Amino acid sequence: MKDLIDKIDELKKTKVKKAIDSRIREFKKIKDGNKIFEELCFCVLTANFNAEKSIKIQKEIGHGFYTLSEEALGKKLKELGYRYPKVRAHYICENRKFKNSLKNILKSLNGEYLRKWLVKNIKGLGYKEASHFLRNVGFDDFAIIDFHIIDLLVKNKVIKRPKTLTRKEYLEIEQILRRIAWKTKLTLGELDLYLWYIETGKVLK
Repeated sequence: MKDLIDKIDELKKTKVKKAIDSRIREFKKIKDGNKIFEELCFCVLTANFNAEKSIKIQKEIGHGFYTLSEEALGKKLKELGYRYPKVRAHYICENRKFKNSLKNILKSLNGEYLRKWLVKNIKGLGYKEASHFLRNVGFDDFAIIDFHIIDLLVKNKVIKRPKTLTRKEYLEIEQILRRIAWKTKLTLGELDLYLWYIETGKVLK
């Protein structure tokens, strides 16, 4: 763990810190209900798919996430090279019933209750995607644990590679990341961006 903490502390002295701080400020500015829903759709798309490509698709579709028919949305996703166009178009259209209430739900529920609600009620969100969505709309106390993060933690001998990522294992790894965040004086949301940069050389979202 020490080597990883040292790497993060070194990055905090570079231009990477400025890029990450800027990205976190962007997340906290997302207040509009339409933008919140578009961010939700982005996180639905990222499940088992490339994050950079999902960003490009989000920019291309924009308000089409809540205006296109399911068939038209699926066709658009396919045209843009998305791997699961039909099933994710269906999920997104199913999730539209929460579009106008999502902003208030984010305000009314706290912490783990909020994430559990998202996993239970939003089609296409597991713990990773729900945590990703919450971070991207300004909530910074959830860990986004995907294969990039697991690979990095395994390489740095922080964890042993889990055979599967159950809810129990997800929460156990999140607690380990919480300790790293505390030691590096970062939020979990900030820590994820540093870890992503260490593993991929990029600051995304």
